[in-house]
Amino acid sequence: MYLTLLNGTGYVFSVDDYMELRTKHRLMGALVGTANTKGWCPDQSTLPVELTKFETQLILDEGLALLVNKSKAFSASPTPKELTEYRSDLDERLEGQADALKAEKLRETERYMEKILLGKRNKLLKQGLATKAAALVGDDVLKEVADNFKFDLQNALVEVPCEHLSKHTAQIVPGPLVDTGCIRYRIFRDLWLRGKFVTSGEAFGADFLVYPGDPLIYHASHIVIVQNTSLIRPLDWIAKVRLSVIVNKSCMFAYEKRGEGITYQTVAWCNPSK
Repeated sequence: MYLTLLNGTGYVFSVDDYMELRTKHRLMGALVGTANTKGWCPDQSTLPVELTKFETQLILDEGLALLVNKSKAFSASPTPKELTEYRSDLDERLEGQADALKAEKLRETERYMEKILLGKRNKLLKQGLATKAAALVGDDVLKEVADNFKFDLQNALVEVPCEHLSKHTAQIVPGPLVDTGCIRYRIFRDLWLRGKFVTSGEAFGADFLVYPGDPLIYHASHIVIVQNTSLIRPLDWIAKVRLSVIVNKSCMFAYEKRGEGITYQTVAWCNPSK
């Protein structure tokens, strides 16, 4: 498996590689691509996947993949053959978009067929074409819509390719991307080694979120606050625990204790009046 180095971290462009990382190794990343309408295949709908620097470093440390830099290969001018292949692939993708839009337009027509038929028949009756109005059926309307359909390239979606060219060169990046000795990375790796699903907790005011299973199925159970010391200021303690109550998660402080290694302390809020 190969990760592509972009913006200082690893990206995954293959749906098979992404599913292996997610299902076998509990590494999710973030889907950052656009919809791919080629063949109307949803399998690669939002690739590529952007991994965090911690996820990328963990993959390298565990030997799950190689990190490669393709910037030199992709900055080279394409050959005439490569341009022809690209244009052919682009035409196929645009054709896929046109077919999808046409199919949706026909479905929309069928949805309002009764109103459309009523309007067209009334128009024909006003023109004195009673026989033609009586003979008008839904298939005639659908055929008219299909025959008059035109796909304007100005309305085409610009897609991010799901995978890179099959023939190209790359340079292996040895790393590291982050300081593997820093406490945040070591806690991230320790949680992962314990079998947890771990993602960034920035949106919740924490360092990490811990899930009991795949985040597509489960909500996070804990927010993790990384401390450089076991000493926690009371105001920080109260603020983080109250935050965890608001988002309906348990609050866990993580720090390194001399002689004991990484230590986790879960704190729960209780109401003394009850």
